[in-house]
Amino acid sequence: MATLQATSLLCSSSTSSFSSKTNRPRSITTRASINIPKHALSSLSLPKLQKRVSNVEEFEFRIGTNNYTQTHPGDTSPLSSYEDSPSHRVVIAKLYAIMDSVADRIEMHKNICEQRNNWNTLLLTSINTITLAATTMVGIAATNSADGTALLSLKMSSTLLYLAATGMLVMMNKIQPSQLAEEQRNATRLCKQLHSQIKTTIAIGNPTTRDVTEAMEKVLAIDKAFPLPLLGKMLEKFPSAVEPAVWWPQQRRKQAKGLGNGMYKNGWSERLEKEMKEIVGVLGKHDKADYIRLGKKALKINKVLAVSGPVLTGLAAVGSVLVGNSSSPTVGALGSILGIVAGGMASVANTLEHGGQVGMVFELYRSNAGIFKEMEEYITANLEEKDVERRENGEILELKVALQLGRSLSGLRDRADKGQYDEEFGSKLF
Repeated sequence: MATLQATSLLCSSSTSSFSSKTNRPRSITTRASINIPKHALSSLSLPKLQKRVSNVEEFEFRIGTNNYTQTHPGDTSPLSSYEDSPSHRVVIAKLYAIMDSVADRIEMHKNICEQRNNWNTLLLTSINTITLAATTMVGIAATNSADGTALLSLKMSSTLLYLAATGMLVMMNKIQPSQLAEEQRNATRLCKQLHSQIKTTIAIGNPTTRDVTEAMEKVLAIDKAFPLPLLGKMLEKFPSAVEPAVWWPQQRRKQAKGLGNGMYKNGWSERLEKEMKEIVGVLGKHDKADYIRLGKKALKINKVLAVSGPVLTGLAAVGSVLVGNSSSPTVGALGSILGIVAGGMASVANTLEHGGQVGMVFELYRSNAGIFKEMEEYITANLEEKDVERRENGEILELKVALQLGRSLSGLRDRADKGQYDEEFGSKLF
């Protein structure tokens, strides 16, 4: 419309000037207008906007498998002009390969966890059923209604059932299925955490070969801490000393020679260093020590129950053999009592140990102590780093520590101000 109006104005101006030149008494003004049908506007088409590039296409461009400019001609987005070095593309490709491997481990640990949790349920039910069936047979054999042939059959059956329950209990107490399941739960959680960390590293941009090395070390450390196979690599279920679980590579530390006072670079300050040192002391003196103490108690209870179950079923098997002793009625009566009482107590001990999942509780305490130990080592490694620029940003580190402990930033600073000799725990999360 603006073009049409301009054309009309030019025509009017030209006609006026012409009539003035001819010196006619009256000026003649000619107005031109063009009528365009309304339906013609609807037939006009505008170019469609290009769709956003998907993550898969962006990744293919980054690793150099597809030429973005060929598949999207005419696109002037910043991604189309993105130029990357071959080494950078190789680093990203390696990180994606590690991510795929970690994702596969997540599924493996998840499936193994379900399998070993089923072991715990099925073995617990089976052993208790066998033990109670043998106890019932001993009770029937102890009555006077059983004749010689029936008595012998009941005695043999109950004895065999008790012996089978004893062997199954020894195996179950050795591997501790509930503890095995908890190990795989922890491995699944840590692999998911590592997968997210690698994804964040790629999303932020500019990953380096150091990121690849650290990711590889973390994967191997998790594999070592929570092995999948049982034979030859299973963790000791009754260790002589309770230590925190370790699933991270050792930090490479540098001895600090001391830093100046006042404000530092990279988000660090004298106040923040003092705060982090106090938090390390609190975690080591209260939180980690408390979970190690609880882990020792759980281990002692588990040892007692693990020994009691097979011993009781073994005594019950001996008692079932002595049932109905014709030469000594007293021995037969004692055998009946032993076979029934020991069998019932064995079922109770087995239920307390594996139904209560004492092994899982022990592994839970050990893992919680490991969480605080990892925080200690990570904070200490940053504090001992001589070059402040090579540390993690102080503000980000403080935020991470506060979130892991379930505190706000002000709450974390208040706890650090109280000192490590205060009885309050550092963590409010667990």
